[in-house]
Amino acid sequence: MGHGIRLTHDQWDELDRVRFRTPSADVFRNCLMILMSDSRDTIASIAKRLGCCTKTVSNVRRLYRSGGVQALCPIKPPGRKPRATPEFIAQMKQVVGTNPQSLGYGFSVWSATRLAGHLAEATGLSFSDDQMRRMLKQHGYSFQRPKHTMKGKRDEIAYEKARKQLVRLKKKP
Repeated sequence: MGHGIRLTHDQWDELDRVRFRTPSADVFRNCLMILMSDSRDTIASIAKRLGCCTKTVSNVRRLYRSGGVQALCPIKPPGRKPRATPEFIAQMKQVVGTNPQSLGYGFSVWSATRLAGHLAEATGLSFSDDQMRRMLKQHGYSFQRPKHTMKGKRDEIAYEKARKQLVRLKKKP
């Protein structure tokens, strides 16, 4: 027991093609296990060379025997399901597009901390600042340093008039 799988030239070529075209390290490793099995390596030696346990090698070989190359690709991605529900994401997008002052806050720019706090009150789901930044980036939003202007605190008509005069002065020879 422990010796392997006999591959035809076509099977070898298919495994090699999949191995070098996949972006997944797991699929690369799984193909390599099967190729090493064809070269009569034992399960223990394959596991030792690839840095995994013998049970992993046995499972991959069993998968290949039953389903071929397609069975070497993981069915579902690893990791747990995200806590942020679609409703939470929809509310996050709506709130990001809203001026905080219109919601009764004393500031005019959202920060990750402020946004996380507001959404925690509104939805009951709390996330850290880093998690909030990752979610925003994942949905196409970016954080930038706010540009502070005097807009809203100055006489806009007088400001525009002075700006136009300054432009005219620059144009005169």
